[in-house]
Amino acid sequence: MKIQHFFDSDTFTLTYIVSDESTKDSVIIDPVLDFDPPSGRVRDQSIQEVLKYISDNHLKVRAILETHAHADHLSSSQILKQIFPEAILGIGEKIKVVQEVFRGHFNLPNLKTDGSQFDRLFKDFEEVDFGSLKMRALPTPGHTPACMSYQFGGNVFVGDALFMPDYGTGRCDFPKGSAKDLYKSVSEILYSLPDTTKVFVGHDYSPGGREMKYQTTIGESKSSNIQLKIETSEREYVDFRTTKDKTLKAPRLLLPSIQVNIAAGHLPDLEENGKSYLKLPLSIELKSGKL
Repeated sequence: MKIQHFFDSDTFTLTYIVSDESTKDSVIIDPVLDFDPPSGRVRDQSIQEVLKYISDNHLKVRAILETHAHADHLSSSQILKQIFPEAILGIGEKIKVVQEVFRGHFNLPNLKTDGSQFDRLFKDFEEVDFGSLKMRALPTPGHTPACMSYQFGGNVFVGDALFMPDYGTGRCDFPKGSAKDLYKSVSEILYSLPDTTKVFVGHDYSPGGREMKYQTTIGESKSSNIQLKIETSEREYVDFRTTKDKTLKAPRLLLPSIQVNIAAGHLPDLEENGKSYLKLPLSIELKSGKL
């Protein structure tokens, strides 16, 4: 099994390709679509390197996997589906909960909340074969209720549940997020894996200016994760995470990302002028009168 990473420096996101070098079967995890908010420009530059790698290595793309509905980057899954129509686009089945929440938040009455925008909704601990690649879906909610980690043998792709040990864990202040749930996801699910299991993170923010890193192990996380070690109590973690999250700003691409990603990477339908539009819900807080 071979694992190749791709780093998007604009959103600090890691995309991965897992492949079987003998059969050429492969899966893509968390692909990025480039979006520039000031101009509204959408580009596919980030996946060009991914596509080149697939072409150069003659890979057969069996699946496109989303660890969750990301709040910090748009997904390029629909572009990849056009290129690889036989690939299965999958996410955890609790995406339906996230869709229901944000259908109301963005007033999207036509948004289906049954997860049907995706090809496959993975159940907790479900085992799925993508050609010769065997995947186990590990439920790791907390950052969002739909977060799913994907285990391929001795490797696990954790999305935003765990980061590198010197950065900690994902935030839990999004709707239906839960620090208590994330504690259980990490301490009871991820930390139950063998210590030698390789952990591939969804983002890296290079704390202290260090070089980008994307891979640690369960053992290293248990012993040295600055927010959640194996001996960290639930109360200690929940108190820390809740307090920390109150100081964090909303992700730069939160509003456009959520609208696109809960719809499996589909951009809003074109309107009569041939353009597509995202919504920007306003939170109006005025002390001097009404607008």
